[in-house]
Amino acid sequence: MTEALSTQRRIANGVHLLTALGACTGLIALQRIVEGDIRSGLIWLIVCQILDGIDGPIARYYEIDSQSSRIDGRILDLLVDYVTCVVVPTVLLVKMHLVASEFTMLVAGSMLLSSVLWFARSDAETEDHWFRGFPAMWNIVIPSFLILRASETTVLLVTLGFCVLQLTNVEFPHIVRARAMRRLTVTVAVFYFFCFGWLSVTYPNGPGVLRSVILFAPLYMMFLVLWRTWAPHRTIVGRSVV
Repeated sequence: MTEALSTQRRIANGVHLLTALGACTGLIALQRIVEGDIRSGLIWLIVCQILDGIDGPIARYYEIDSQSSRIDGRILDLLVDYVTCVVVPTVLLVKMHLVASEFTMLVAGSMLLSSVLWFARSDAETEDHWFRGFPAMWNIVIPSFLILRASETTVLLVTLGFCVLQLTNVEFPHIVRARAMRRLTVTVAVFYFFCFGWLSVTYPNGPGVLRSVILFAPLYMMFLVLWRTWAPHRTIVGRSVV
């Protein structure tokens, strides 16, 4: 093995380790939530999101998939994501009684079931980097319900709606990789995560104005989804989603 190849292998293994660390930070978030330290749990979920957000670009930059012969980075990422994006938020929903008690197991079970089926999809992403079906972003959705103090009925209906959407071909944009409207989408996402992080760190006493402001981001995302679904070839202000 040449020195260059050996270095590439070490980089690949380092990136895989970075991805795998998400399982450990997810466990810490889970422990904090179970113990009732919700603010700490939310903060650790943000740490999970940061790890999930940086490992992919690093892996693509170093072409990790072509350098590691023993570890499949995609499978590793899916396994960690199921823990941090699905299991931990599901426990948060149950722990905080975000839905009426008679619907708790229905909602929690639906999240786990629909998400594991979505992660197993072979067609989960289009060539232009849109996800087919809701991409199991429960690590954003459930904490947002908590921070925004959503009603039990809202949580019930929206969550079950997303569970159904996971099993459809309705397309959601990859925030960073989808080319259509990328600059605006990334700007909205960065602003949202800043507000989301602030409200998590200061939970439950965050500024009320931020709870109103961050509603723009999910409304914007749903606009893109509806545009892509119902009028994909129509341009708006010279922009297109295809």
